[in-house]
Amino acid sequence: MKFSKETKEQFIECAKSKGIYLEGNILKMIDSSDDGEFDKYIKSAIEKDTETRKKRLEMTKQVQEQNLELTKWKNENEKINEELKVALETTEKAKEVALNDLDLLQKKTQYQLIESIVKVSLWIVSGVGIVTTLMFALTLIIGVDNKIIESAWSNMFGILLTNSFSIIGTIMGVKYASENKDRKHKKKKECSCECHDE
Repeated sequence: MKFSKETKEQFIECAKSKGIYLEGNILKMIDSSDDGEFDKYIKSAIEKDTETRKKRLEMTKQVQEQNLELTKWKNENEKINEELKVALETTEKAKEVALNDLDLLQKKTQYQLIESIVKVSLWIVSGVGIVTTLMFALTLIIGVDNKIIESAWSNMFGILLTNSFSIIGTIMGVKYASENKDRKHKKKKECSCECHDE
């Protein structure tokens, strides 16, 4: 491929004034053997084109390396996010188990306390009833005036009976309140789970 003298001069002038050279495979097809100045231009253009290609290749490699690193970071982030999700789920399960254990422990302690109160109350009621009955029986056997003892015995059994019902009522109330609280807590949990699923 050959150019006219004017075209060659335009190429050379463009290179000198603006620093713009021909690029690409077209440089291999140009015949510049008959013009020394244009031959220098073509050689310079080939050198600049080679440098430009090297720079582009380096940039492409850098971009590819950065893309590989970004892909690697993305995979690692996804892996870390997955691990965090699993850890969070495990923590939630552990929290649930701990709360259930605490609830069971509180119930057990509460029932043990109620059991102790009932036992002590029964011993007191039984003890007072037995002592009062023995005193009344003793007055009957001895033949002493037992109007006061009889009245005390009758009143004592009335008070003991009333207190027994009061204790039983209190225990049943505490039991009902704790069961009601559990039901409300379970309903609230179910509701929050359903809302969460929606």
